[in-house]
Amino acid sequence: MGVVDEEVPVGDKKNAGSDKMRRKDYEAELAILQGRLVSMQEWVKRSGAKVCIVFEGRDTAGKGGTIKRIVERVSPRVFRVVALPSPTEREKTQMYIQRYLAHFPAAGEVVIFDRSWYNRAGVERVMGFCTPQQTEDFLRMAPLVERAMVDSGIILLKYWLEVSEDEQTRRLESRINDPRKTWKLSAMDIESYGRWYDYSRARDAMFQATDVGAAPWYIAHTDDKKRGRLNIISHLLSQVPYEAEPTPDVKLPHRQKPGDYQEPTLTLRQIPTPF
Repeated sequence: MGVVDEEVPVGDKKNAGSDKMRRKDYEAELAILQGRLVSMQEWVKRSGAKVCIVFEGRDTAGKGGTIKRIVERVSPRVFRVVALPSPTEREKTQMYIQRYLAHFPAAGEVVIFDRSWYNRAGVERVMGFCTPQQTEDFLRMAPLVERAMVDSGIILLKYWLEVSEDEQTRRLESRINDPRKTWKLSAMDIESYGRWYDYSRARDAMFQATDVGAAPWYIAHTDDKKRGRLNIISHLLSQVPYEAEPTPDVKLPHRQKPGDYQEPTLTLRQIPTPF
């Protein structure tokens, strides 16, 4: 497959990074990349570009954390995150792709799917939420839909985040033992954990059918979350043909004098200050 810039197997730990990145170095690089994301945002607004980013991958591979770093310094009016819940009874009767179409970007928008229509090729297939025929139909139709997206002017980027078995175990155990992370742990996560190779087979079939020239898959190894996030953001920026404008020379005006203004003598409730 021609989906990876560096030709290695999807599950190869070579790219995972044995030396964890120092937080100081990570934050310095992240700040630079987030500044470039702001430049990209301004170009998207000026040009009317439409960008759609799909994040898929193993449970605990870091999709949510990566998305958080992408959007934390940009405008939510431009960057929109879509994480759809389970379909309603009405949505189950619709054409499968229908509920996703409404969230596709319009001019001047970047839409990020935290999981996407590829649920049908992954969790729905593995957990038996759809029939084998429905999966086959999806894998046949998805490249056609994505070709239509690209032909309409959407910049479509698809990322698969891959994590090793040992690291996934460590992260799930951390969720079990850390009260700050228990909300991330679902019954589905526990059930999926035991089906590593079922997911591997589903992933491989998905790549085989949907890694097409119009919308290829890009693989990110994320055993080292910091390196993984930086690599994904850097690649994302390289795939969007934005042009940064010169930074305007802004000077603050002189602040007005108080004149006859006086602080009111109101009894207002102040928050406690234990820190």
